Amino acid sequence: MDQLQITSATPNSALLDLPWRLPLAQWPADVLAALPRGISRHVVRFVRLDGKVLAIKEISEEIAFREYAMLRQLRKLEIPSVRPIGVVTGRLSDTGEHLEAALVTEHLAFSLPYRSVFSQWLQTSTADRLIDALAVLMVRLHLVGFYWGDVSLSNTLFRRDADQFAAYLVDAETGQLHRELSRGQREYDLDLARTNIIGELMDLAAGELLDDEIDEVAVGDALVARYGELWRALTGVEAFGSDERWRVAARIERLNDLGFDVGELSITTDIDGTTVQIQPKVVDAGHHARRLLKITGLDVQDNQARRLLNDLDSYQAATDRQEDDEQIVAQDWLQNVFQPTIRAVPRELRRKLEPAQLYHEILDHRWFISEQAKRDVPMPETVASYVENVLRYRPDEKAILGLAPGEEPDEGPEADYFHYAAADPADDTP
Repeated sequence: MDQLQITSATPNSALLDLPWRLPLAQWPADVLAALPRGISRHVVRFVRLDGKVLAIKEISEEIAFREYAMLRQLRKLEIPSVRPIGVVTGRLSDTGEHLEAALVTEHLAFSLPYRSVFSQWLQTSTADRLIDALAVLMVRLHLVGFYWGDVSLSNTLFRRDADQFAAYLVDAETGQLHRELSRGQREYDLDLARTNIIGELMDLAAGELLDDEIDEVAVGDALVARYGELWRALTGVEAFGSDERWRVAARIERLNDLGFDVGELSITTDIDGTTVQIQPKVVDAGHHARRLLKITGLDVQDNQARRLLNDLDSYQAATDRQEDDEQIVAQDWLQNVFQPTIRAVPRELRRKLEPAQLYHEILDHRWFISEQAKRDVPMPETVASYVENVLRYRPDEKAILGLAPGEEPDEGPEADYFHYAAADPADDTP
């Protein structure tokens, strides 16, 4: 181990205890974590270390350092991506053979590769939500000048985000960071994404993991359309008469509804001042998440934040406190509604979902059973029903997230609701 070298911004001596003298494919089962893996051109393994799960990828030294640096840059730009831990070089086998370097990243808790998503939820709407999440990720990457060069479902992890998914970049091996991308670079990245996704879905169809109603080519086309809509909304130039200045605020509000804040806006007029043009210059994702963090301290996904903010608004109206300071009301909601609801879930079951996702699903469940009972079911009764009829039969998404392809989830007394919730989540009605 004399030649072994670990380069890391967050050094952890426990990394030295891993069997670096063995090729990754030969690592013993007792050091591995049984997590679902996506398809990769390299050998990838998960290990548990100091209470965390790390992903280790065997790769050439040059590419390992390049990808490590790229992931660090993306994290600084607040792009959803895996956190790089370090690069291990100087590996020698017991026979003196040089082994490839290893890139170490932290496994994204509560995340799934796309194949595991499809192994659980085969509804048509699942593909649409995955594509929406990937389109948002691609737009965010292109806005900061990142050319991916290998866009695919395989190079992405997905986390629940209320009734949607959030996409995270996993593989930055072919990525390039520029000051700004040309239209040609963006279109090439998008065309590559379309081609890869169609191929991946066809592979799922061949393995009978895809709903017969899903058209693989249509899904690939949907990514292009969704990307185009979002890109135009975030960057397009809008012209209007000088007497319609309210449209500036309307444009900002529309971008907020999409989950983006406007950091800089370009406003210009023609020579006689009768026409005004506006174009967002700097947009930052996470509008709802930042607002919720500010008033409650909860750090969650953006759609989860939107759902929690809606519930907070309902609480404010129900308690007739619309004129009170928002932050004070938010703290009361946190202490009297959100936290007691989460604490009412048995401790051993809480780890199955993130707290914000758990709360979102409890709200959905409340809507569902209230519809059945034709009455407004109180929260304590809702939590008890959700725990007994839904949560107990869910896979543990923190420990081993998802099932092996083809493996079926346990069917509980409310299996119909489980499938209903995945296919058609309730609206924000509490």
